[in-house]
Amino acid sequence: MVTGRKRRLHFSKIYSFKCGRNNKFDDDHSQIGGPGFSRVVYCNENGASEVSASANYADNYVRSTKYTPMTFVPKSLFEQFRRVANFYFLVTGILSFTELAPYSAVSAILPLIVVIGASMIKEGIEDWQRQKQDHEVNNRKVKVHKGGGVFETREWKSLSVGDVVKVEKDEFFPADLLLLSSSYEDAVCYVETMNLDGETNLKLKQSLEATSMIHDDSNFNDFRATVKCEDPNASLYTFVGTMEYQEQQYALSPQQLLLRDSKLRNTDYIYGAVIFTGHDTKVIQNSTEAPSKRSRIERRMDSIIYFLFFVLFLMALLGSIYFGIVTKNDLKGERQKRWYLKPDDSDIFFDPKRAPAAAIYHFLTALLLYSYLIPISLYVSIEIVKVLQTLFINNDIHMYYEEADKPAHARTSNLTEELGQIDTILSDKTGTLTCNSMEFIKCSVAGTAYGRGVTEVERAMAKRMGSPLIVNGRDQLNDDENDDDSTLAVKGYNFEDERITNGYWIHEPHSDVIQMFFRLLAICHTAIPDVDEETGKVTYEAESPDEAAFVIAARELGFEFYKRTQTTVSFMELDRASKKKVERTYELLNVLEFNSARKRMSVIVRDEDGKLLLLCKGADSVMFDRLAKNGRQFEEKTKEHVNEYADAGLRTLILAYRELGEEEYKEFNEKFTEAKNSVSADRDELIDEATEEIEKDLILLGATAVEDKLQKGVPECIDKLAQAGIKIWVLTGDKMETAINIGFACSLLRQGMTQIIITLESPEIVSAEKAGDKNVIAKISKENVKKQILAGKAQLTASSSDPYALIIDGKSLAYALDDDIKNTFLDLAIACASVICCRSSPKQKALVTRLVKEGTGKTTLAIGDGANDVGMLQEADIGIGISGVEGMQAVMSSDIAIAQFKYLERLLLVHGHWCYRRISSMICYFFYKNIVFGTTVFLYEGYASFSGQPAYNDWYLSLYNVFFTSLPAIALGVFDQDVSARFCLKFPLLYQEGVQNTLFRWRRIFGWMLNGLVSGIIIFFLCIRALDPESYRKNGKTAGMEVVGATVYTCIVWVVNCQMALAVSYFTLIQHVFIWGGIILWYLFLLAYGAMPTTISTTAYKVFLETLAPAPSYWFVTIFVVMAALIPYFSYKAVQMRFFPAYHGMIQWIRYEGHTDDPEYVNMVRQRSIRTTTVGYTARSIARDNRLYHLNLERQAPQS
Repeated sequence: MVTGRKRRLHFSKIYSFKCGRNNKFDDDHSQIGGPGFSRVVYCNENGASEVSASANYADNYVRSTKYTPMTFVPKSLFEQFRRVANFYFLVTGILSFTELAPYSAVSAILPLIVVIGASMIKEGIEDWQRQKQDHEVNNRKVKVHKGGGVFETREWKSLSVGDVVKVEKDEFFPADLLLLSSSYEDAVCYVETMNLDGETNLKLKQSLEATSMIHDDSNFNDFRATVKCEDPNASLYTFVGTMEYQEQQYALSPQQLLLRDSKLRNTDYIYGAVIFTGHDTKVIQNSTEAPSKRSRIERRMDSIIYFLFFVLFLMALLGSIYFGIVTKNDLKGERQKRWYLKPDDSDIFFDPKRAPAAAIYHFLTALLLYSYLIPISLYVSIEIVKVLQTLFINNDIHMYYEEADKPAHARTSNLTEELGQIDTILSDKTGTLTCNSMEFIKCSVAGTAYGRGVTEVERAMAKRMGSPLIVNGRDQLNDDENDDDSTLAVKGYNFEDERITNGYWIHEPHSDVIQMFFRLLAICHTAIPDVDEETGKVTYEAESPDEAAFVIAARELGFEFYKRTQTTVSFMELDRASKKKVERTYELLNVLEFNSARKRMSVIVRDEDGKLLLLCKGADSVMFDRLAKNGRQFEEKTKEHVNEYADAGLRTLILAYRELGEEEYKEFNEKFTEAKNSVSADRDELIDEATEEIEKDLILLGATAVEDKLQKGVPECIDKLAQAGIKIWVLTGDKMETAINIGFACSLLRQGMTQIIITLESPEIVSAEKAGDKNVIAKISKENVKKQILAGKAQLTASSSDPYALIIDGKSLAYALDDDIKNTFLDLAIACASVICCRSSPKQKALVTRLVKEGTGKTTLAIGDGANDVGMLQEADIGIGISGVEGMQAVMSSDIAIAQFKYLERLLLVHGHWCYRRISSMICYFFYKNIVFGTTVFLYEGYASFSGQPAYNDWYLSLYNVFFTSLPAIALGVFDQDVSARFCLKFPLLYQEGVQNTLFRWRRIFGWMLNGLVSGIIIFFLCIRALDPESYRKNGKTAGMEVVGATVYTCIVWVVNCQMALAVSYFTLIQHVFIWGGIILWYLFLLAYGAMPTTISTTAYKVFLETLAPAPSYWFVTIFVVMAALIPYFSYKAVQMRFFPAYHGMIQWIRYEGHTDDPEYVNMVRQRSIRTTTVGYTARSIARDNRLYHLNLERQAPQS
């Protein structure tokens, strides 16, 4: 059924056909058909799928999975055996099928199968989740023209290039489509692109005028067109092509392209022709994998594995040399030294005549035997632990933002321990430290400042100066009500000034300028009004929070924008003459869009008197240069006010206008239209040239000032992070003055902190810029920046004890990041307490992050909320995305997503510290238990003349790592806490244990290895001496190999599990079950395995039931050996904890001795968290107290 045409004008065209009506192709289109522009699409042709196949165009089936059913096993196995440890165990497993193996092949292969299988199952589950998402997307339904003007429902995956589809409201576009027409008369539609660029505002698209009237299903029976365009590429914002329709050629632009995965909004339906499908679509072309990130602990763990391999090979080599020498000496002439081995009748493995060959074979046997030195289950155990750690992060109620219903979300489990090792945080400002919820608070019109509101920065400055802040008879310094957004009557509007509110502006001296100022705010924008039919209330869909704040402010001050058509803008205003509300309708001729290069936007309108007006708003850095000589009447005062607003932490824009002549406009419009319709590579440059010529000789009206408030908890969070010793850099696109004052508001800067400011505002630079020689400017600028950096370093060297802050602007930063300067710049920056980079581009943010990461070699964390922060997040060791106002692009590119900056405190100081400690301790324990076991295997083989004889039954060897000792280590990695969350936050310097890597430095790793070596030696020799050559049972029998092996193994299981109990700081029921359950499981295994037939149990047949259990010496030896093996570690920990406690040990003593409620003692310990170079309000308070103390001393000195 055909839907009727939609006529709601308030959702109509911003950019009228007049801006680009001349779509007929008449430009140089030499690119089309050339390299990179070879795609030809036949729209609505029968057999579109065959045409697509013959042209080798991709189908519309999209696969994001890593594997397919056919490739899962080989690819997954390849991934597993890329790890050197797994590959080693594969080789030993293969060799176990030969006569070289000292154990059965099954016992060697089974643990490997279990470990590899567990990892493959995890990979498979993750890929299955991706496959389910693919299945859901590929099987979505869309209406497709099948011929004869009839549309049928098909699945997305069956679409082909050239098909005509009908997409209805709130549906996703199934492929990249060429917009043909829509339910609106002017063939526009509104598109939400959150899935593409993370932006939540609606984008407006419009079809060619030639196809705009094809608005019914039946009209497509005879529709045919040929599109020639660019080849598939990743650029979301460009599209070059032509369409041949009814023997005419028309230029195509991004305005006609609807991208896959964007959603149709506020439009009943659209018709579109499929241009790109499947993996050719722009969104899939952009979906490159995020850079692979591995934690420092993982990389060091690899080094330990390599070290253990070296030890393993060394042990095998030494044993083989010894074995070869002894074997050769077994037969000297006719004399047999070890006659009981029958050396004159032995095979090659023990043949004295072929001793070198026997030694080589023994070397291979030893490699198999000593493989238990390498923890086979370590990698899979760490993966399990990290997944469980991310579950704790995701479910932490203290990081749940109830207002937006957003919990924390760890998007990767690879980096949890890195959260506990952050040395430097690089943060965006807008939307990260601030709310990105703009409030119109002040303005300057005709040289007069309006607005009596007080900003958070002004409050912070008043606190800094210790002076009251009285406005309208109220002390704003202690007026907390102003901090709550909920007290605002109108969101986005916090303006107070009786001089111009309620229509009183008409009594002001320059009421005509004020009227033009607010008219400009009501007209110069791309907001879409929506009038509630019941209440008549107007709301706005704006492209940015700033723009929404402007139209809301204009509305609240009497200039209410309420309707837009394809050619007009309508608003209500107070008439100066009649003092009554009147409706004004201006003809909208052109919109000159805002972008980061232009830093301004303009509209050209015709007012009711027929005057042509250009209305412009933009950044002060570009606007003041564009003023006419007769338009600078209020320039000095406006500049003064803009600087004051920047000092107050406000974002400013300059408003100006000019009248245009008819001929001037006509000439501009022709050039502008030609540039818009161009398909050449320099299209954007042509547009900029056209706009440059018209946006000049402006008349200044004034400036706006909006406040982007700090998020709640930001100063407190920064204070805690600073106390933890974490350095904080702010990278922002704002002006230097705004950034500095935001720094003061959130306590990154404080009074008494020396500011090193690097900027290119010197007279030398200014004069060079006026001369205009780019090479000269670049050379002078670079030298100037280098000189300032060196001067800053000299200043630091002269007074290294004082705290410094480095502030650098974007221009200077461009030169500071040059290869020959960047290391000097980094040296200066890391010596400062805080660093603020202003006017930074997205690329500069990423480059600074890379410089800090590679230059310091320490762990960096980047945090941001917008698409412009993506490079920075991906470049840092850990990227944190704020799921805020600017959409989800930062979140989609991040490693962990949180809703507010304040949650970073708990994420790092609590979860980060715990995860780092748990993973470090777990890995050390894994190496400890394997060295204990490997030591006994090596010593026993030495005891047996390095004959390749294992001390233990085959299955004892195989199950040691998998069942008897791994689960307690996993429990440690998931549940252990050295101190509680409350103490982690109360004593933030505890975090430095991770930053300095005290728990996983080589000294500690080798300490645990030494502990394992000592324990293994004690266990082996005490057991051997206790059991040999004494009679083991009442019948006088001595202990055989099977009894000695089982006894030593029992002692090992007890020792490594009791060692875990000593190492654990925080017991849970699960840990008790795993630790003591591991010991019980060993005894149950002995009973069950020993009860099996001898063909299976071999040397373990009823060894426990008939031999070990009845012998008192077995139990006595077990108890005595376990105690003896644990004494060295227990003694060391006791002495260390009592006399040389680490920082966490001091906090444990506070809890143990009941000092938690003793403020004086607790404060004494906490003072170690405060340093002279630390930022934050606590440090600021201490610095202020110190200044007052020294001032009092100076005053007392003259009196004495």
